Parts: sequence; C-alpha cells; structure tokens
Amino acid sequence: MQLADVRAAEAADATTISRLLAESIRDSYAEILGEIPTRRLVSTQCALPRIRAEIEIPGGAPGWLGWLVATGADGELLGAVAGGVPVPGEGELYALAVVPGARRSGVGTALLAATSDRMRDYGATEQRVTLPAAQDPSLPFYVKSGFAPLDGTRLHRAL
Repeated sequence: MQLADVRAAEAADATTISRLLAESIRDSYAEILGEIPTRRLVSTQCALPRIRAEIEIPGGAPGWLGWLVATGADGELLGAVAGGVPVPGEGELYALAVVPGARRSGVGTALLAATSDRMRDYGATEQRVTLPAAQDPSLPFYVKSGFAPLDGTRLHRAL
C-alpha cells in the first residue's frame, strides 16, 4: 500500500480509527498482557464516542493537538496518530497505529513526523510515549525513531 497523504482526521474517519486501534491492540498485546487487560485497553483507547468527540470538538482540551490519518492513493485509511502537548515543552504521543498491510512501509514514520511537527509548532522540545508493556512490539520502531527509555515503559526523545 502506497502512502499518499497525511491529513487531519475528519468525523467520517472515527469508526475506522476506532477499529484500527482495537485490531492493533488485540494483535499486539493479547499474548503479552492477557485477555482481560487487553480488553480494558481496547475499551479505554478505542471507544468510538471518545474518538468522535476528539475529532469533532474544535480545539478540544488544552494541549490536545488531535488525530491525524495517513491515507493511500485510493483514499483508504492506512494509519492514525493522536498527540498533544499537555505540559509546556513536552509532547505526548497518545496513539499510533498502522494497518498490518502497510507496516514497515513508512506510514508510521510519516505519521510520527507529522504529529512531531505539530508538537514543535505548539512549543514542544521533547516527545514522550508510554507503551502498554515492556516487551511492546512497537519498541524497535520507537528506538529506531530516536526514543530512549525514560522509566519503565515510558520513552522520550528530543524534538
């Protein structure tokens, strides 16, 4: 799948984002965390009303920078990322997911770059992400992207 665009998410993207996140969490963490913790993670991170509200509410919460999506040439959603700057100078990556068929093709890197640019524009000089598990399958991606351990499952990098 060829990446065509990274853009701000629209209301019509909410259901696809919710499904993508849920699938990604189940595929990545079911064996690592177990069934009940994985279900909790899906229910808190992938709730459609929450994602819809985050997309539709202009300005959102202070420091909330919103959802971005990556699309293919045919308009198909290939990935999504959400982030913000909740504390002055510190960007926080809340979610990053890519459809299985588009992984390792630059989609995640493009999403991370786009949300990092937004964070820099909002005054962030560093970026953090919290992984659900120490043996997180996305850890190599983050390390390759310049993140280093901060404590436990928390990673950070300079912007």
